[in-house]
Amino acid sequence: MGHRIRSQKRGRGSLKYRTSNKYKTKITHIKYVENGANAVVLDIQHDSSRTSPIMKVRLENGKDELLLAPEGINVGDEIFFGDKGTIHIGNTMSLSDIPEGTFIHNIENHPGDGGKMVRAAGTFATIVSQDEKKTVIQLPSKVMKTFNSSCKASIGIVAGGGRHEKPFVKAGKRYHLLKGRPVIYPRVSATAMNVVDHPFGGGAHDHPGRPTTVSRSTPPGRKVGQIAAKRTGRRR
Repeated sequence: MGHRIRSQKRGRGSLKYRTSNKYKTKITHIKYVENGANAVVLDIQHDSSRTSPIMKVRLENGKDELLLAPEGINVGDEIFFGDKGTIHIGNTMSLSDIPEGTFIHNIENHPGDGGKMVRAAGTFATIVSQDEKKTVIQLPSKVMKTFNSSCKASIGIVAGGGRHEKPFVKAGKRYHLLKGRPVIYPRVSATAMNVVDHPFGGGAHDHPGRPTTVSRSTPPGRKVGQIAAKRTGRRR
């Protein structure tokens, strides 16, 4: 009898496939009143569960919040949350109040969801055009996406963009990095596994030995590869 394949083990959610570090907080946009709110940057911190640094800010009411740190922000800088603010790094406002060509990050997919898109280190999106109720934004993938103009976004580029420039050098460095993520390291390809561990494993060759596309209704032990693929092969 074969073993559970890796995708089945991940679905079970055992300790091996859970992150060892907890997120410091859930990063969302600060809910501000109609006149807006000011805040002061107190500290720039590292979050082991994120690729980007985060900043600790203090609002006018004395409450502290953690937000994504944009590139170029410094301790002591003032930022503003409101629709009538200026275009300054770290400010948060509605898309309708941000001019075309501005770099933004932490964009709400729907008004009020707190920010869902463009949050990784070094990423940014660009406002392409504005309409009465719609805003067209070019995402980091160069895809054009239309958003509701009432969605909020932060000005600037997410900090930490140079993290890929420094090599890991040692495998232990990467091991400790990935301990903070719900993945296992090192990752072994399916064709390198034994036949009992994966449908693509076994044999004296690095080849799946079977079609890599499977149906959406395939049982868990066989549901690997390109699941319910609409098409395969190179695009011409």
